[in-house]
This record gives sequence, structure tokens and C-alpha cells, in this order.
Amino acid sequence: MKINKYNSLIVALLFGLGLSAQTQPKQWTLEECVRYALDNNITIKLSELDVKSADIDKKGALGSYLPSVSGSASHSWNIGLNQDVTTGILRNQTTQYSSIGLNAGVDIYKGLQNQNNYRRAKLAIVASKYQLLKMQEDISLNVANAFLEILFNKENLKVKKEQLAIDEKRFARSEEMVNAGTIPRGDLFDLKATVATDQQAIIVAENSLLISKLSLAQLLQLKEFADFDVIDDTNAKDENNIMAQSPVDIYNKAKEIRTELKLAQTNLEIAEKNVAIAKGAYQPTLRGFYGFNTRASYSDQTKFDENNIPYVVGPDPVFQQFSDNKGHNFGFQLDIPIFNGFSIKNNVERNKVTLEKSKIDLEQKSLDLQRNVYTAFTDAKGALNAYESSTVTLEARQQAYNYAKEKYDVGLMNSFDFTQAQTLLTNAQSDVIRTKYDYMFKIKILEFYFGIPIVPIIAK
Repeated sequence: MKINKYNSLIVALLFGLGLSAQTQPKQWTLEECVRYALDNNITIKLSELDVKSADIDKKGALGSYLPSVSGSASHSWNIGLNQDVTTGILRNQTTQYSSIGLNAGVDIYKGLQNQNNYRRAKLAIVASKYQLLKMQEDISLNVANAFLEILFNKENLKVKKEQLAIDEKRFARSEEMVNAGTIPRGDLFDLKATVATDQQAIIVAENSLLISKLSLAQLLQLKEFADFDVIDDTNAKDENNIMAQSPVDIYNKAKEIRTELKLAQTNLEIAEKNVAIAKGAYQPTLRGFYGFNTRASYSDQTKFDENNIPYVVGPDPVFQQFSDNKGHNFGFQLDIPIFNGFSIKNNVERNKVTLEKSKIDLEQKSLDLQRNVYTAFTDAKGALNAYESSTVTLEARQQAYNYAKEKYDVGLMNSFDFTQAQTLLTNAQSDVIRTKYDYMFKIKILEFYFGIPIVPIIAK
């Protein structure tokens, strides 16, 4: 019995621990957030559908090489004076007729438009995939920025709460000192206002943290985000040693791998194909065609004997009529454009303008990339210097605060001067937090241009 009781106790304990583990909210890592966003973000899903649409367009362009085939069939009733389609005699009667037809056609030459359309469709697939990749990269950066914003707000809230705890202790100690007559009561009022200010700052920090969590949850398309939280990863190191690279090296690497340049280059090639397609309309087109038709009548028919005397007999069997009345037609159709109101010429010129725009866009994208890389490198370097300077400032402010506290505790400094020293310390702490996360994000941007993704993006 004792063993059973112990077993029951162990099971209950393990069950309770299991429930406790289940109720603990999940803390997301940066990599998990980015991966989830890549799989669920609505904008990315729309870009994926664009890739599918481009693939359908490619199949349509491939179909232009194939012949077009269509079949037709009809059955009609004619009442009154009608001509027998099988004999040609006019008769006042009700007749029924069936007809079957088959038509086929194929482009033999069309100014190479079909070939250029197919090549353009293949380029459009490449462009849509680049557009999807660019969207995934942009979402990854946005997620990283939102993630770091949460970490910043978390640390900021932690500093505010620690400051409130310190001020509450000071307020309690000051009450004792006022009651003992060591310090004037006016100092107590100042501290009371400081505590109220700290409480207000905590409310603002909590709201900022909540808003940043909501922003990231919405970016991830999370439906349940009441308990959404991220893991506290506060490492502010250049793990990939990206700052050791020169701006020139980063730019040269970016020119080879950046998606926006590849997309602009592909759009330029598409514009070139559009010009070739438009010019193809100047050339003649040659098309081959084939047609088959047959018919049958369900009415009585008039025939003549050897004395040319008419007599009426029933209709021939339907399938025999289809066999007897079948016919074929085939040949070639040549169309030569002579004048069409300048529509072809205008279309060619319009596509040439688009081609020039694509060339300028590619050049602009290259210039933008160079400027962005150098700006990102300068920003990252400046953010690092700001972070290091703020750290040194914080150490100095901490020492000044400690010295001020010692003087305040022995009554050699009034409450106002001590509050000033404390405010400078709080500002220094906030500057360290702000510059740290600014530096972390600037490093992510620099890695982004150097081809180091937050998570590997797998093509679908």
C-alpha cells in the first residue's frame, strides 16, 4: 500500500509539473520569428501567387506553338418550304438536319513572336522569384527590427522598475530621517514627486513594450498574441566580424548577390523581349489550316426512276449520310501588314521607351546600392562608437551617483542635487540601451548587404 501511495504521489507531482510547463508561455527566438514570418506573412503569400501566375503564363506561351483544334456539331428543325440539303429540291415539310465539323490551324511563321513570348514568359518567372526573394529579405529585416525593438523596450522597462525600487527605498529612508529631524520635510516632497514620476515612466514603458509586441505579432500574422513574448537575447557583438570588411568589399559582394540588382537586370531583359515582340508585328504571318465537315438529313427524300418519274423514299441511314456527305478543306493563309494606323509603330516606340526606363532603373539601382552600402557601413561604425561612448559615460555617471549617494546619506547634499545626479544616471542607462540596439540593427543591415541572412531563405 505504501508503494502505491508513493507511486500516486510521484505521478501527481509529474503531472503537476507537466501542467506548469504547458502553461508557461513560449519565448520566440529571432530565427523562429523570421522563419514563421516567411511561412505565414500575407505579403509573401501574395508574392508566391505571383510566381504561380507567371508559371501559368509560361504554359500559355508554350501553348502558342501548338495547333488550335476546335470541333462543332449542330442539329436543327426546319418547318415550311425548305430546300433538301441532300437533293437541293424545295419541299413544304418539316425536316431535321445534323452537321459535324472539325477545324484546325497552326502558326507557321509569326514574326518570331511566339518564340519571344515564350522567352519573355520564362524571364517573367525569374523576375517573380526575385521579387518574392526581395519580399522575404525585406520581411526578415522588418522582423529583426521589430524583435530588437521589443528587447529595447524590455530593458528600458527593467531600468525604470529598478529606478522605482531605488526611489521607493529612498523615500522610506527619508521619512525616517524627516521624523528624526535630520533632513527638512521639503526633501520628502521632492522624493514623493520623483516616485510618482517613476511610476508614470513605468506605465509609458509598459505601453511601449506592449505595442512593440503587438507590432511583431501582427508582422508574423499570429492569431493568438496575448501571451506572445521573445527570448531575452541581448548580445551586442559583431559575431560575423562584418566591421572588419571594407565598404568596397561589401559593395562588390553586394553587386553579385543583391536581389534588387538581379530583379532590375531581369526586368531589362523582359523589356528587350517586349521590343522584339512588338517589332515582330511588322512581319507577315503564315498560318496553315484544315477543316472537315459532314451532314445528314432525317426527312424523306425524292428520287427519280429510269423514266424520270419522281418517287418518295425514306432517309438513308444517318452514318451512311455522314460518310457520303463528308468534305475536307485545307490550305495556307498569308497576312501581310500594310497600314494599321501607326498602331504597330506606336507599340514599338512605347516598348522602346519602357526599355530605356529599365536601363535607367538598373543604373539607379546600382547607384542606390553603392550609397546604401556606404551609408550602412558609416551608420554601423557610428552606432558602435556611440555605444562604446555611452558605456563609458554610464560608468562615469554611476561613479558620480555613488559619490552623490554617499554625500546625501550623511546629509552633505540636498535632495534636489541628488535627484539631478540620479536623473543623469538614468539618462545614461537609457542611452546605453538605445545605442546598443541601434548598433545591433545596423550590424544586421550590413550583414544583409554582405549576403549573411538572418535565416537561410529556401526557394519554393
